[in-house]
Amino acid sequence: MYLVSRKEWGARSVTGAYTRMPVHPKGVKIHYTGSYVDPGLNNDHRLCLQLIKNIQRQHMDVNGWIDIGYSFAVCPHQNVFIGRGVGHVPAANGPGLNSQHYAVLALVGNGGLTIPRDQMLSGIWDAITYLRGQGVGKEIQGHRDGYATACPGTILYRWISNGCPLPGEDPDQWQGRYFQYPPLTEGRDVLKWQKRMRELSYKIVADGLYGPHSKSACMDFQRERGIAVDGVVGPVTWRETFK
Repeated sequence: MYLVSRKEWGARSVTGAYTRMPVHPKGVKIHYTGSYVDPGLNNDHRLCLQLIKNIQRQHMDVNGWIDIGYSFAVCPHQNVFIGRGVGHVPAANGPGLNSQHYAVLALVGNGGLTIPRDQMLSGIWDAITYLRGQGVGKEIQGHRDGYATACPGTILYRWISNGCPLPGEDPDQWQGRYFQYPPLTEGRDVLKWQKRMRELSYKIVADGLYGPHSKSACMDFQRERGIAVDGVVGPVTWRETFK
């Protein structure tokens, strides 16, 4: 991991006192910029520095914050930029949600550069590993977990929901990363269930114990996603990646 100091990326001085982070916060929340990001970042690291500075300027001059709102930011070249850093409460997670999770920004957006390449995903893991070495808990969530926002976008959130696998690793082979997700019962709204499952890219196994309507919805979803719908034995199981 290459940790880029605030001096190296040209951070402005803070305009107030940070709030101290609790000794053992739960984990991290991952963000994206929520705006257009120049695809040239992949090939020109100078643009990464410019973008970080612009984000800090926006947070300080427009939002009125004392500093950039993120704890760390990760660029396509696997560099981890120090924002507020360790020990300081971020400002990016949302009101009342900052003191339990550090905020890690991926330099992708909702237009232009939207797909994090392998080096960026590895950089996010570098930041998480570094934080865990400082006593931070193992939760990995998206900004949208607990706050009404599209952040960190569909692609990054799918990666988070699948266990944040490093490039080349199969999350299905990881041990101890899954727990039971509440099953779909006949009384639940199947259309909402299907929409939510599509958004979060859950893996589903269904044997039809919850009635024909539920079974039909499960199997339609599985066919759409290319998941086998027959040969399943045992109770209905939904597996959500442990964060």
